[in-house]
Amino acid sequence: MNTQKIFNTPLFNLGFRVFFALAGLSALILIVLWNAIFNGQLSSENYFQSNYWHAHEMLMGYSVAVISGFLLTAVKNWTGKPTLSGNHLAGLAILWLYGRILPFYASLLPDAIIAFIDFIFLPVLIYQISKPIIQTKHYKSIVFIGLLILLTIGNGLIHAEMLDIYQNTADTGVKLLIGTIVVLILILAGRVLPFFVEKGLSGTIIIRNPLFDTLSIGSALLTFTLMLNNGSGGLMALTALTAAISNGARLLSWYVQRIWYVPLLWILYAGYCWIILGFFLSALTAFNWIHPSLALHAYTVGGIGVLTLGMMARVSLGHTGRTLKASNAMAFAFILINLSVIIRVLLPLAFPQWYNVLIYASSLTWLTAFSLFMFVYAPMLSSERIDGQDG
Repeated sequence: MNTQKIFNTPLFNLGFRVFFALAGLSALILIVLWNAIFNGQLSSENYFQSNYWHAHEMLMGYSVAVISGFLLTAVKNWTGKPTLSGNHLAGLAILWLYGRILPFYASLLPDAIIAFIDFIFLPVLIYQISKPIIQTKHYKSIVFIGLLILLTIGNGLIHAEMLDIYQNTADTGVKLLIGTIVVLILILAGRVLPFFVEKGLSGTIIIRNPLFDTLSIGSALLTFTLMLNNGSGGLMALTALTAAISNGARLLSWYVQRIWYVPLLWILYAGYCWIILGFFLSALTAFNWIHPSLALHAYTVGGIGVLTLGMMARVSLGHTGRTLKASNAMAFAFILINLSVIIRVLLPLAFPQWYNVLIYASSLTWLTAFSLFMFVYAPMLSSERIDGQDG
């Protein structure tokens, strides 16, 4: 009997490989499509309304691909138990891919089928990472299952409006997705950023401060809870400022001047800084002093985009047995993606009349950054570890 795996290639050895590759591709394809739609150059029937398609795909497509790759890899390390590989991992990746493609077949498929295929991905992922966590009683990782459940609820709220089950739930769903992903990043940052600094800078010891951890994550949760309820005014501003200050203090407690010589480190600090700026901008938004989209894109393009690019670059090197050093091309990509955030978030404050031009320029720098990522990392994600180990 032939039991050979159909997908017996390095790309499906471990979760980070295929999902980081898919994340990189989606970061390119989704932004190209969105710019064509935004500029009126592309018009096609879609299950989603155009603005919700962009938000949904950057969150449930790109961001969830990165999260999936990271958790499928990290849970294996944390628990010592295997996670998906081979045919089963390929099946999960194909399920994610169908979720991206089927909305463009709205004229051929029932909306319920399109919604179900996209929605079912996260429950399957939750089941797969829950098994090793529960088997090994690695209870401190249960928080990630809870966050994935919140992402599932947020996705469900978007689909509920698209399917006309409820009205005005998609906006709440998008806010829930953004808040949950940012909080997940803040929790992960507390686990991995000090560790990465200690590994990357010899002789460095980072002292974790539980008070900063509690205040930073707690204030972030409260801020996003108020956003979900359309909070505004003094309470919203005070809460967002508290989140900005507490997270700033947390990041400062991890600061080592030598990070600026290590691109794989400063990119993570830069991404965290964009989240902190997002909280400051949310405080200004509470009084309608700036457009809400600027705070939103500080969290998404800045916090999520910059941090995930840096995390994918660092994790991929480590788990393919390579030296933890960014190439010149990736160092340039790190500069470009931060430039993309500056153009998208900060320059519109000074030059609102150039808004459309700035969006186009931001998209070009984003696309160049992720093109460099794919150029550098696609070969290593699709080839065996250079040290001969599994993974």
